[in-house]
Amino acid sequence: MNTKLLVGLLFAFASLIAGTVMVFLALDRHSHSVSDTLRPFLITMLPVWALALAGAKALLGRQSGS
Repeated sequence: MNTKLLVGLLFAFASLIAGTVMVFLALDRHSHSVSDTLRPFLITMLPVWALALAGAKALLGRQSGS
């Protein structure tokens, strides 16, 4: 497996986790209830994570097929 690709994916997912925490904290700062936080958080972050996982799968699938 390509080491550069693996390091890049690990860095990307570490950044994604940090960004996810920051988005949650930003949304939670001004909310008054759990639903004020979770609903916008899920609407925001689920597509981001879905795209990240699909991209990682595509990159790893391309590497294993070679």
